[in-house]
Amino acid sequence: MHLILLSGGSGKRLWPLSNDVKSKQFLKVLPGPNGKHESMVQRVYRQLQEVGGWDSITVAAGASQKDQLGLQLGEEVNIVIEPERRDTFPAIALACSYLHSERGVGLDEAIAVLPVDPFVELDYFKNISKFEALIKDDPKGLVLMGAAPTIPSEKYGYIIPKTKDNVSEVEHFKEKPDTETAQILIDKGALWNCGVFGLKINYITEILKEKYQIEKLNYKNMLDSFASLIKTSFDYEVVERAEKITVLRYEGQWKDLGTWETLTEEMEFSISGKARADDSCRNIHVINELGIPIITMGINDAVVVASRDGILVAEKGETMRLKEFISDFTSRPMHEKRRWGEYEVIDHINYDDGSEALTKKLFLLKDRQISYQYHHNRKEIWTILRGEGLLYLDGEKIVVTAGDVVKISEGQKHGMRALTNLEIIEVQLGNPLIEEDIVRLEMEW
Repeated sequence: MHLILLSGGSGKRLWPLSNDVKSKQFLKVLPGPNGKHESMVQRVYRQLQEVGGWDSITVAAGASQKDQLGLQLGEEVNIVIEPERRDTFPAIALACSYLHSERGVGLDEAIAVLPVDPFVELDYFKNISKFEALIKDDPKGLVLMGAAPTIPSEKYGYIIPKTKDNVSEVEHFKEKPDTETAQILIDKGALWNCGVFGLKINYITEILKEKYQIEKLNYKNMLDSFASLIKTSFDYEVVERAEKITVLRYEGQWKDLGTWETLTEEMEFSISGKARADDSCRNIHVINELGIPIITMGINDAVVVASRDGILVAEKGETMRLKEFISDFTSRPMHEKRRWGEYEVIDHINYDDGSEALTKKLFLLKDRQISYQYHHNRKEIWTILRGEGLLYLDGEKIVVTAGDVVKISEGQKHGMRALTNLEIIEVQLGNPLIEEDIVRLEMEW
């Protein structure tokens, strides 16, 4: 069976540590092997490797997550990049087309689709491995996994099976009921919806053929027609329209670490970074990514988080409402790790005439490089602060060192390779200053 991991999410629920680039699944705050911390996606990928037996594992993600996935899972991981965000059905369709036309996976082969960020034990993945047998002889077979609830939670969707057997047909669904209704459903055998789907690839093929007139599952064609697919979830496009659905019961631990409350329950440290909580504080977590100290005194049941993107001070139990408050403050990431190193934003100015100025500090690792590229709408000024690099400018390669200044015009081709660890101040001038205004000619040169 082939696995498709969905790496979506806007990063808003764990602000200010998470953002569009560094979504919650990339935060290295969970206890991992050998005393090291790991992220949610690293934990899930490690657990999948430990269980083993999969034909392949493919991650479907947005372009902004590609470098993070490579850094955390290794460059050999299979990644399908979505041209734009269009929800889970287009993402799954694109991943299926990749498996079929690029990896040679047959239309009759089984796949399981799951999120990259559940907090579970190995039995969860062993349960998923049972999907293949359940859909083996049914081309229209659709299998879900439901976790046995521990409390009548309002945070999750519920699957109501026809029986309380380990494998049952689904009677109906209930999305995030109130506590009283949830308890009634649980008494009838309802399960938490884990967001895991098992099916054959040709199930997706038939939907694409019937609804979108896409006759052949081809990866390159799907990339070209991706924007024409309706922006909708797999649940709505497939699950709610299915004639027959089977649910497989899962009795083990399953947790969505989607809020600061649930995440801090699994963190083995309460203070991280330059911070201190006095003895009067109870049940408090402080995470500080800034260079300035944070001191908490007399505060209980709270989470304090500081990063370059913002500062959060909240009572535990309230952060599930974060999305209501941060829409006016979310902007470009102030810090990001890339395959070549990392950068931090020093300043960003919007002038009255519509022009912008963005100043970054770049840290390039030795022997890594920025792609050979050009921009339509901005000029750049690079000032070399430290180290030695090889500048690639309009086909000419020039060694640069500390103190050198490079001016790059709109449309001018440029790249940089670090001969040693390299620090650069980059000033961008133009409008709009966006990631999409990068035309990459050569990733490696």
